Amino acid sequence: MKNIKISALFLLMGSFALNAQSLKSPDGKFEMNFQLKSGVPFYNLKYKGKTVVEDSKLGLRLLRDGDIQFASEIENKDQKGKNLDSGFTKTGEKFDSKNESWDPIMGEKKSYINHYNELAVTLNQDANDRHIIVKFRLFNDGLGFRYEFPEQKNLNYFIIKEEDSEIDLPTDMKAWWLAGDYDSQEYQTQTTNLSEIPAKWPTSYDGNASQSLIKNAVQTPLMLKKEGKDQLYVNISEAAVINYPASNLELDAANFKFKTHLTPDAQGAKGYIQTPAVSPWRTIIVSPKAEEVLDSKMIFNLNEPTQYTDTSYIKPTKYMGVWWEMIIGKSNWSYSTANNVHIGKTDFSKLTPNGKHAANNTKVKEYIDFASAHGFDALLIEGWNVGWEDWFGHSKEFVFDFITPYPDFDIKMLNDYAHSKGMKLMMHHETSGSATNYERWADKAFQLMNKYDYPSVKTGYVGNIIPRGEHHYSQWTINHYLRIAEKANEYKIMVNSHESVRPTGLSRTYPNWIAAEAARGTEFEAFGGNNPDHQTILPFTRFMGGPMDYTPGIFQTKLDYYFPGDTRFVKTTLAKQLALYVVMYSPLQMAADLPENYARHLDAFQFIKDVAVDWDDTKILSAEPGDYIHTARRAKGKDEWYIGGITDENARNYTVDFSFLPKGKKYEATVYADGDDADYIKNPQSYKIYKKTVTSKSKLPMKLARSGGYAISVKPVK
Repeated sequence: MKNIKISALFLLMGSFALNAQSLKSPDGKFEMNFQLKSGVPFYNLKYKGKTVVEDSKLGLRLLRDGDIQFASEIENKDQKGKNLDSGFTKTGEKFDSKNESWDPIMGEKKSYINHYNELAVTLNQDANDRHIIVKFRLFNDGLGFRYEFPEQKNLNYFIIKEEDSEIDLPTDMKAWWLAGDYDSQEYQTQTTNLSEIPAKWPTSYDGNASQSLIKNAVQTPLMLKKEGKDQLYVNISEAAVINYPASNLELDAANFKFKTHLTPDAQGAKGYIQTPAVSPWRTIIVSPKAEEVLDSKMIFNLNEPTQYTDTSYIKPTKYMGVWWEMIIGKSNWSYSTANNVHIGKTDFSKLTPNGKHAANNTKVKEYIDFASAHGFDALLIEGWNVGWEDWFGHSKEFVFDFITPYPDFDIKMLNDYAHSKGMKLMMHHETSGSATNYERWADKAFQLMNKYDYPSVKTGYVGNIIPRGEHHYSQWTINHYLRIAEKANEYKIMVNSHESVRPTGLSRTYPNWIAAEAARGTEFEAFGGNNPDHQTILPFTRFMGGPMDYTPGIFQTKLDYYFPGDTRFVKTTLAKQLALYVVMYSPLQMAADLPENYARHLDAFQFIKDVAVDWDDTKILSAEPGDYIHTARRAKGKDEWYIGGITDENARNYTVDFSFLPKGKKYEATVYADGDDADYIKNPQSYKIYKKTVTSKSKLPMKLARSGGYAISVKPVK
């Protein structure tokens, strides 16, 4: 009996070995283990020998033929064996590794290091004679994994009902999260433990022009922290979302377990797949230091290099805009008093002007004068084109044509005037969610931009998506954003999208998609406000996948300046607004306030004029999500550094250590700091500016007011 038991044990161990495999990161600190349990794939993740992710299931559920109209070769009416989540045997494994560097077209550093070990596991479903591959890449900063679907006889077409990739955490953790949604990321970030999310979730969101909430789900990127002696930061996100819906995370709060929840289409399907195909990467970035999470470029590394043959037109841009005065309610986008217009039929010259249209010749020339005098690259003008009278809330498909200006906007004259002043205009294409209409007009719209040498466009997707029933983050709409990026590249145009899907490192593949909004930006300061900790969280969440057009630079923070009795205010000091240009990376930076407000503070405005928008190096000096961030960056091609530090609702002291500077060289530091009496509520415009000679040995103490900050420009002494 004893011999039989031993033989059985060896058989069991042999079976485990056959179906299990380990992978280590290049530095050996991470270990990922894969195994099959009764034909079901599982993985786990360890960091320095301690479990970060417990055994977590992998797999996808598929829709059956007849559930919706879609032809598949794998009809199985009883549903057994239909899904790609069980009944597997491991039939192959392949190891690979890569250690390279690549140069982003624009980025936080001149070069990014892409160093990983890879394991590709081939899983066969004998019952259906089909196979898939689960690919794992383990970096020195975390894990990425995805599904690959090779072309094969019994797996050519299928529809995803749900992807069931799990991330099972061993313990409760502090979380910075947004309510799960198919259409909006424009919510205040919540800070609770995982176990507290279900109780907090019903009050975690407010109204939006388009929203489809998922109960007890949260959005990615998700920032987590294990507190205590063995502190650990974990960031969960996704990379390379192409021809696939964006995901949320369903939470099992009792067990600290997440499961992927994909965005559906109008029929409830999550993804239409034709092989060969791949899923996006699921990403788990891990570090004992918050600074290292911010420094991670793993999400970008998991995207493919661009296939664009010409990227010379893709350039960092600093711009102003006829925008903030409409956001706060001082001016309008629309030209007339009408509330029912028809594109191509309505004669706008015969309508009654409302007297508040901002995109008029006189005002735009004033903006051009100011922006050009201060060295800006471009001026954005919103509301220049016909159709704004009834653009919102009517599910109107033919809402704009993107080529016809209002009667008081002389596009040729203003464009010539801007060029004569050494700057260009930035196009604005609001779609009102009508993606079908935008695709219909895209060629003509981009041809108009080429005619007048507009180098970039800000797109918008306010409201529900048309085709009706689609969502902002469903497969069709994801592909729409990419089609627009590709179409814009044909015309050598850069794209800055608003109300779009959050970036997932795609700036590597589509470098002309230079920025996006996809979060609660500065405009919400005029709507419902942003909490003082908002900007200290976004770099750990929204910015992990790519640049944001946050539109900072508001100097006049209290709106009763324009409207007596108005209680709205931007929850920040003036100095903090300067710091955002460094802390929040984007190759597209707006000076969002009105020219008149900058004219009253030209000494502080100098930092916005000086600060770079493209970088050779970045140092995260100190950071804690929700509390503070201090960042130093070296300007592209220059021996100049810019430093920014911000805090939440708490005043803080911080000492800037200049040891990142080259040894033996002297620099002049111009410091823009909160004034001694600065306070984001009581005295937000209090600031001080002073100069100081610094070297690599220098240390400079800084005092940050409540929701305050500082900015420093560092230039070599000549």
